[in-house]
Amino acid sequence: MQTNFNESQTKINLMRAFAGECQSRQRYYQAALKAQQQKLVGLERMFRFTAEQEERHAMVFWKLMKDAAGQNIDISAGFPADVFDEIQQLLDASGKEEDKEFSVVYPDFARIAADEGFTEAAAKFRMIAEIEDSHRQRFDYYARLYREDKLFRSDDTQQRWICLNCGHIHTGTEPPRNCPVCNAEQGYFIREAEAAFTSCDILKK
Repeated sequence: MQTNFNESQTKINLMRAFAGECQSRQRYYQAALKAQQQKLVGLERMFRFTAEQEERHAMVFWKLMKDAAGQNIDISAGFPADVFDEIQQLLDASGKEEDKEFSVVYPDFARIAADEGFTEAAAKFRMIAEIEDSHRQRFDYYARLYREDKLFRSDDTQQRWICLNCGHIHTGTEPPRNCPVCNAEQGYFIREAEAAFTSCDILKK
């Protein structure tokens, strides 16, 4: 039997999740600005890409609270104050928070929603948890590259790098200091496999 939504813990958890996703979106936009200031365009776009997904998650949770429309919902939760200037700190902190959502917070919310009979909310919590894990992997990947000074360096002499400004492809252990086509700085380059749409199988047929 389904619990009355307005008397449920799921209502509280949905508002907590909404608030958390909104904050994640803003944190990642702030991180993107830090990356932009340091001319790390690839990282800037990665943070913005992730921030946009967090915004969509927030709207999923928002819509599930329709039965509480017009109410004020009090919540009590801890949220990270990741006010860092260093890119390494921003990447590490972001990965840590995403792991918490994936492994602890959303699984617990999903279990409670299922127990209370809110199957749609339970399913959304589970699915978004999996997305948060992909975010965690993304942040951990770039955190490792940054820590090891491999953001623009590879051991593979056949590594392909793409300029995010004009699309020029460069092959080698590192991208050029400036793109030979558009003169964009090295911060515009990322590994080709990391770029959207460039690794599609259809392009190889």
